[in-house]
Parts: sequence; C-alpha cells; structure tokens
Amino acid sequence: MALVTESAAVSHVGKVRSNNQDSGYAGQSLFAVADGMGGHAGGDVASALALNKLLEIDGEYSSAVDAEFALQEAIVSANAILAEAVYEHPELTGMGTTLSALVRVGHSVALAHIGDSRIYRFRDGKLAQITTDHTFVQRLVDNGRITAEEAKVHPRRSVLMRVLGDVDSTPDVDLQVMDTRPGDRWLLCSDGLTGVVDNDQIAAALAENPSPQAVADVLVKESLDHGAPDNVTVVIVDISESFTGSTYIAQTVGAASRPIAFGGGSGRRSTRMPGLRLHPRVGPTQPSHFEAQSDDYLDELIDEDRRRSRRRKLTWLIGSIVVVLAIALGLFISYQWTQSRYFVGESNGHVAVYQGIQQSIGPISLSHVYQETTITVDNLPSYTKSQVQNTISADSIAAAQKVVQNLEQAAGNG
Repeated sequence: MALVTESAAVSHVGKVRSNNQDSGYAGQSLFAVADGMGGHAGGDVASALALNKLLEIDGEYSSAVDAEFALQEAIVSANAILAEAVYEHPELTGMGTTLSALVRVGHSVALAHIGDSRIYRFRDGKLAQITTDHTFVQRLVDNGRITAEEAKVHPRRSVLMRVLGDVDSTPDVDLQVMDTRPGDRWLLCSDGLTGVVDNDQIAAALAENPSPQAVADVLVKESLDHGAPDNVTVVIVDISESFTGSTYIAQTVGAASRPIAFGGGSGRRSTRMPGLRLHPRVGPTQPSHFEAQSDDYLDELIDEDRRRSRRRKLTWLIGSIVVVLAIALGLFISYQWTQSRYFVGESNGHVAVYQGIQQSIGPISLSHVYQETTITVDNLPSYTKSQVQNTISADSIAAAQKVVQNLEQAAGNG
C-alpha cells in the first residue's frame, strides 16, 4: 500500500487589495506559498520569481534529507534571482517575499520557511503550528515582552525580520525534516488567512471538510467573510494510503500563475532608512514590512514602542480627564436647570413648596423643601388633597405661591 498525497491550492486577491501579491503551488511532491511585498508591482514579481524557481525541484527524492538540501539550494538561487531582478529593474528596489515550502518524501516531509506565511499540521483532530513567524512581534513574544494575544493587535505586527529579496545574499531560512503518516493534513497559507481567521476556526474547517479542494475553498471563504484585508492563499496537502497510487495535476495560483511583467514608475520604489529596508504592502489597511539589518535596530524599535506606549497612556489619561470634566459640567448644568423648577407637595403633613423636580437619581433627590406652609393637608378637600400628595408642578416660585394661595382658600372652605 503506497503513501500518497492529495492536494489543492487556492488564492484570492481579497476585498481590499488591487492586485494579488501571493503565489501558491501544489504539485507532485512540492507544495509552497509565497507572500510578496514591495510596492505596486514588486510584491507579485517577487513571489512569482521565487515560486517559479522553486518549481524546478518538484520531483522524487531518495530521502527527505536530499529534499531538504534541494529546498535550500533552490531558495538561495531564488534569492539571487530577486537581487538580480532589482539590479536590472531599479523600480523593483525593496521588493521581497516570504516563502513556506514542503516536500513530501515517503513517510517524511522536508520543510523550508522564511517570513510570516505558515505551515500547520492537522493530526488526530489537533492543529499544530510548525513554523515560527519571523516577525518583530514574534521576537517580542519569544522574549516575554508581550503576550501572543497582544501580538495580534500590536501596531508593528506586520514587521518582518526575515524575507527573501535584495536584502541578504545568504538568507537565514528555517529548514527541518519531520515525519508524516496517513491521516495527516498539512496546511500552508499566507498571513491573509491567519491574520483574520483564528486557529479554532482553521481546525474546524480542516476537520469538517473531506477533500483538500473543499477545505481550501472554505478557508478562503472564511477569510473573505472576515473582510479579507490582504491577499489570501491556501495550500492543502493530505497524506493517505492507497493500493493504486495517485495521479496529480500541478496547480499554480496567484501571481505565479500569470506572466511576469516588469514595469516602470517611481511609485514602486520603496522608502529607505539607515540600516533598514522598508517593504510597503499596497493598501491602507496593512502596515509597512521591513527587514532590520542588526540587533541594535531591534532595541531601537523596542524603545520606540515603549515611548509610544507612554504616549498612548498619557493620551488616554488626558482623554479620560476631558471626558470626566465634560460629564461633570453636563451634570452641573442639568442640576442648575432642575433648581429653576418648583412644585407644591406635602411635608410633615403640611403643604410645602419644593425647589427642583420630582424625579430622583437613585438615592439622590433632585428637590428640597423651599418653604413649608401652615396649611394642613388633612384640611383640604379629598380631590385637592390627592393633588397635593401627587405634587403640583409650577414653572416659577411665583406660580408655586399662587398654587399655595388657592390651596389656602380650599382649606378654609373645607
């Protein structure tokens, strides 16, 4: 009984982006996702160039170690191709791409990863994230400076510390070999999925959908249902046993499925800072990505975040004080208005003039006795007595005193 793979790849531009800078591939033994960045055209060019170079190693291997070596060589070559493309087309300066790839060899898989695309394994109903994001916030999480929950909303959550591109001639790629077995389901995806769909929803989709194509479609739809502010690419790889083996049709999706075109225009040139290379993604909802060249800049970014945190706390404090003062002023003005009102009611068995209004706020009364008269409530006719006990409103003190005079006459007649 042979160990076979079934797979599917889906990519969508999302609801905000104007072009798809993701690339995905599902082939014979190779499966990969690349998420490009670097301006209007640089991102799609970067992911497409990197993935197309990687496709050359899709085939059979005698061991997973050989596949791991092939991945490493292909990624280094892809990185060199990106650097050469920038040299020949300066308008692409600053472009880069993430890359997460898997090669299945028998009961093993060779994995390669750089950036913030991810590889997951779903086994026995449990989802495990295999790769670690090469991001600024992940570095903070690893150092215990912030929690994983805080990382999801951190203002620098999209800052990449490692990418392929014109950054480093020898990119630092994570490589590993792992076992795989029948029933395993592997997920490779760009952060367009993980940025908006949580792990519980991903696990549910992987568990509930029988075919790779179905689960890929469901996950992309989940991203779209959550607003899809970024491109989203999903590759699903199922490991199963079969007597007959399997046939496959290679799928290339996203930017790599289209011809690569190098255009001109200064609008695609990235901004540079000393020691930093900025990788802006297109679209107002995605913060800039950049690669730091030394650990000194990591410390600088941490210090800057501390300053931002202090400024946010100060802003929040000032805003809270302003809100409290506004509420206090509103309450004061409202109270002053209530004290311009009067009504006639009962106090200690006598008719009394009250200043304020009949309502109260919880235990706080909004009125007090302004004048207690000598008129006994019990001496009033029944209907008039009931009116006093239920209070009689007056717009002014003069109006209230007029009501008292009428009540005095009623009491005398009674």
